[in-house]
Amino acid sequence: MDIPAAPDYRLAFQLAPVGLILSRERHIVDCNERVCEIFGAAPDQLIGQSFRILYPSADEYERIGARMAPILNREGVYADNRVMKRVGGAQAGQAFWCHVTGRAIDRAAPHAAGIWTFEDLSAQRPVTAALTPREREVAAHLTRGLTSKEIGRALSLSHRTVEVHRARLMRKYQASTAAELVQKLMGGL
Repeated sequence: MDIPAAPDYRLAFQLAPVGLILSRERHIVDCNERVCEIFGAAPDQLIGQSFRILYPSADEYERIGARMAPILNREGVYADNRVMKRVGGAQAGQAFWCHVTGRAIDRAAPHAAGIWTFEDLSAQRPVTAALTPREREVAAHLTRGLTSKEIGRALSLSHRTVEVHRARLMRKYQASTAAELVQKLMGGL
């Protein structure tokens, strides 16, 4: 009977069909080929860098980091859809929708070390309007079906402020109803 060879975990990491990043203190320790394809960068452009380079703005990097820490602390896992930014190549600086999932190695220190996956959603969900960082956050929550009050609680905003951002999104996407806005945000129109 032949004994199977030990699994090659490094090869599995490199060739995984989703982007993978190993992190320490919100810095990229290692990444696979798919992450490089998604963000249009070579490994040496990403490894050692802060996750900040993947975000459209420093403000979003800070707010999302603060929002995910208590969830990682409580549950050990965090996931959302968010707008990210391509780093290099012909599409450098381009904003795109991305599904991000992360797991803290130690819940008590959620940013100390983690494993993150990235899935490019741009083919199904293009970014078609220039949005402010707050509009991107509100849009992400709208596509999850949350109400203005629920979004307000999630973002520590009043529901009226969320409604102002939603109204701006409706103008930018030329949507006449909330349902039409969500459909356009999801890339349906």
